[in-house]
Amino acid sequence: MMAESHGGHLGIMRENGNVDSDGSSNRDDEKQVQFAEEVTILDEDPPPDGGFAAWLQVVGSYSLYFNTWGTINMFGVFQTYYENELLGHMSPSAISWIGSLQSFLLLAVGVISGPLYDAGHLRLLLCSGWFLVPFGLMMISVCTQYWQVMLAQAVCVGVGAGALYIPSVAIIPQYFSRRKALAMGIVTSGSSFGGVIYALMFQSLLPRVGFGWATRIMGFTSFATISISVLVLRRRTPAVGIRSLLDTQAFKERPYVVYCFGISLSYIAFFVPIFYLQNYALSHGLQGQTVALYLVAILNAGSVVGRLSPSLIANKIGPVQTLLISVTLAGVTAFAWINTDTGAGNIAFSVFFGFFTGGIVALPAVVLTSFTPDLSRLGTRLGMSSMLNGVASLVGTPIAGAILNSTGNYLWIQLFAGFLFLATSAFLVALRFVITGRKLVAKA
Repeated sequence: MMAESHGGHLGIMRENGNVDSDGSSNRDDEKQVQFAEEVTILDEDPPPDGGFAAWLQVVGSYSLYFNTWGTINMFGVFQTYYENELLGHMSPSAISWIGSLQSFLLLAVGVISGPLYDAGHLRLLLCSGWFLVPFGLMMISVCTQYWQVMLAQAVCVGVGAGALYIPSVAIIPQYFSRRKALAMGIVTSGSSFGGVIYALMFQSLLPRVGFGWATRIMGFTSFATISISVLVLRRRTPAVGIRSLLDTQAFKERPYVVYCFGISLSYIAFFVPIFYLQNYALSHGLQGQTVALYLVAILNAGSVVGRLSPSLIANKIGPVQTLLISVTLAGVTAFAWINTDTGAGNIAFSVFFGFFTGGIVALPAVVLTSFTPDLSRLGTRLGMSSMLNGVASLVGTPIAGAILNSTGNYLWIQLFAGFLFLATSAFLVALRFVITGRKLVAKA
């Protein structure tokens, strides 16, 4: 129960009713502000920008990123294992559909979870993901065929992660304003740390306990860490009710349209190096060397720093311009991948690509928040953008796999990723001028 004072207004929420400043009962007001077991604040005070409750939300959201994007960021480890062991009879492109469908569902489910979050159903979303993600990981342990892996890893884990993704992003702006970029950087670094931990866990457990128990232990870890989020995450602002799954007004706003197209292009390219990095290294400088199997973990370790660093400078030069720098350098690094044919080169590429792509995960939500005046619609707009990003991630790696199958050469998928990152940069330049006008020097 919470009491908040704002000017002459005093509202105390009780289980048996709302008591206002003159002591009278007002059950009608309570029905308008209390949704889905969520405790909300009834005033218009700005975000506290810190404090114990606010940083608890960072911890809870960090845990969600650890288990959503964290499980997807380590799919390259599964890609290598499936190609060489469990699904060795399948093509790399067919196997990559598992990871791409998983990432698609994580993002696409946002078109439903966003409005549900705005309507106050945070607890429903958390509990759904709390069950589906660990259950899917454990079911992988008994899979022997392609369609079984698709159902367990792509569908079950993907839908569960999608239920958790929007809450992990949308709740932070309710508690932070000036420190919002920093808080989001910390939260999104959870996905990189999750990618490191889960990749190392899988590679170290696989020869000791086998594939089945390796994935079961990952499932138990996921259940325990998502439990933290279920315990600590709480909405701060009032729920608004489900208005619709789409905010059609957003598509009439030029900044939102430019933003959506630009970010979706980056998602087509983002997973290509993550999925194909290890297999490329095994034939280009790290033949037969165990370190090649840890490149995904190394990439995610670099991304931990890469998600915090842009967040530290975003307040100074603006989130749009910070994201522009990150995406451009990621594109340059993707082109540098073309000439990588030594062990040291593959390790260096993993570190730098992880570092520069950190901003691609950490900053888009901050960018969207910067030009979204009505935060009560943020969950819905994030969900709409996530749907487009989901389609992009769905087609990206299978296209790369098809290119690889037809050419037998990694050069073309490296160019594919590099040019898409540069195209994203062009959209971000356009977004900056749409927001600020024709000023050459402006913060955006």
